[in-house]
Amino acid sequence: MKHYVIIIFLAVLLTLTACNNSEIETNMSETVHEFEFITQDHETFSNKDLEGKWWIADFVFTNCVTVCLPMTTNMSKLQDMMKENDINDVQLVSFSVDPERDTPDVLKEYAESYDADLSNWVFLTTPDFQTIKELSIKSFRSALKEAPVGTDQITHGTRFYLVNPEGEVIKNYNGVMSDSLDDIVNDLKVVTKD
Repeated sequence: MKHYVIIIFLAVLLTLTACNNSEIETNMSETVHEFEFITQDHETFSNKDLEGKWWIADFVFTNCVTVCLPMTTNMSKLQDMMKENDINDVQLVSFSVDPERDTPDVLKEYAESYDADLSNWVFLTTPDFQTIKELSIKSFRSALKEAPVGTDQITHGTRFYLVNPEGEVIKNYNGVMSDSLDDIVNDLKVVTKD
């Protein structure tokens, strides 16, 4: 019986070690489903464009008057911090949850208002709400609800998500609090080291 317990313990330990494909502490394990959206430059962008890359994702909308303001500010700060720390091979992806209003031109203007460097930060929109809702819920386990009657404010998650080169969401962070940025940068230093 004692040997049986030891074997189970070692099997669990081996599984946990194998699941942690990096040297950071993870808190998620979800596969990003296939998607194909439109960028702020009217170009097609899909999950295939992210294969082999580490990336950070969030869900925002340009008409938001609450959480998106600090979230997008923090993503902009994160981009600056990545440059300061020579983290050059990580893509930032902001998914709009308001496809009705957030056309590519609107997203372009929004990106410019946050001084986004579009060389590694893309803003994506899709033709319909259901598509982004399914991606948010199924791939990122992030709730997304249409705006209640009488308002234009959509309910969405406020996390930043770290996605590995195999397309697996492995960690989420508080996207509203700027003190999360140091944790993200530290994790990116670890996972992108040569």
